[in-house]
Amino acid sequence: MSAEAQLPTVQVQGGVLSVSGAIDAHTVIPLRAEGERLIKTASESLKSLVVDLAGLSNTHSAALSMLLCWSRLAEKQGISLSFREAPDRLISLAALSNLEDWLQSRT
Repeated sequence: MSAEAQLPTVQVQGGVLSVSGAIDAHTVIPLRAEGERLIKTASESLKSLVVDLAGLSNTHSAALSMLLCWSRLAEKQGISLSFREAPDRLISLAALSNLEDWLQSRT
């Protein structure tokens, strides 16, 4: 990752889980773990979460995998997960994997 690339972050405020920065194969694992922790915590008081992807500066197929993992976890926790502001690159990656409908049905 270049020195200029912003490390990814995830935080929850209210019913919004905001993801920002550049996600790649090197940064996705800690980001996924933090997102899972936040989803579990949120499920104690919320029935739904919106994942805001507007802050993503770069996306890799690993980001799509992470979102699928978060979606499965949210379902297990009894929480509805939806996405907003998915970058065009992420939508294109989803289309290559036949997941475009899945991603966009949750927006």
